[in-house]
Amino acid sequence: MQVRYPGLLAEKLPSGKIRYRVRVEGDKTRRIALSVAPDHPQFVEIYRAARAGVILTPEATPEERAIRYSIGWIAAKHLAAMERDVAAGATSPLTLKKRKGVMKVLTERYGDYAMAMPQPKLIELRDEFIATPARADSIIEGIRSMYRWACERGLCDVNPAVGISRIDPGKGGAVPWSPDDLQKFRAKHPAGTTPHLCLTLLMFTACRIGDAIWLGRAHETKVQGVQALRWQPSKRGSAEVTIPMLPPLFRATRAASAQGRTYLLNAKGLPFSTPDSLGNMFRRWCDAAGLQGRSAHGVRKAAGHLLAQEGCSQYQIMTIHGHTQAQTSEIYTRGVDRWKMAKDAMTSLEGMEW
Repeated sequence: MQVRYPGLLAEKLPSGKIRYRVRVEGDKTRRIALSVAPDHPQFVEIYRAARAGVILTPEATPEERAIRYSIGWIAAKHLAAMERDVAAGATSPLTLKKRKGVMKVLTERYGDYAMAMPQPKLIELRDEFIATPARADSIIEGIRSMYRWACERGLCDVNPAVGISRIDPGKGGAVPWSPDDLQKFRAKHPAGTTPHLCLTLLMFTACRIGDAIWLGRAHETKVQGVQALRWQPSKRGSAEVTIPMLPPLFRATRAASAQGRTYLLNAKGLPFSTPDSLGNMFRRWCDAAGLQGRSAHGVRKAAGHLLAQEGCSQYQIMTIHGHTQAQTSEIYTRGVDRWKMAKDAMTSLEGMEW
């Protein structure tokens, strides 16, 4: 099938070579010479840019290739800024990966449109994914963050994603592990194995899986004579965590047959390259133990609930989880606190004559 390119001119030069030029749409007097021929992988992209009056080269960055002040342009600038943040340690690589997925969805549909996007179009985009409501909400959240970033830098004036409601009612997130779950996992994966060490590390540090892949002996320290772990969580906005290194964790880190710069090593004896690689492996370990539907984040939630049940305040849990907002840790203490208040209140009725 022959593909037509409006405005494309093929001119034979005296040397016998073919030169390709494109008339700029809306300006018949202007023609842009193309740096590539139609058989080049980036020809369509470079041709379309030329029709819009933009000169591109094959080596141009996504930001340079996009039409200025289009949705594709602002998305490319946003991702480039996030990549710089990741390099500086200010943003998690996992956050960047998720944001790239959101920008792909957005630009595939509206990349060449003006960046002043009407809100009804975003609602239409959200509803396109209504069968997967969590993903639909995640897409809108990513777009909202992109426009917030752009507004803060004076690249646009309005954030069209503000005010768009969520459609996912939520199911409480990851399922917290029960004591039976923890016992079942350890029965399948005994001390000295990587799965056992991973569970112990998650349970006795309450760290996120994104931190579990790089925690190691370099983070061990002594605080007032007590063996401790100190690290700065990779999630943006988290507070530094310093906690005692309890005996079960200390023993587990020393029981592993292979030792390296990180506590957790893959089958090749190397650190896990990404949180996803460890997360996928952890799910396999759970499946092998007959624990379907369990995840690493569920261990973190279990630690929070157990700390609350042992009488820890939400502020104590904040210091262990690295939270900086009290309401984030309140989810672990809310039910426990209500039970304690109810028990204390009912105790006052014990002496009544009835």
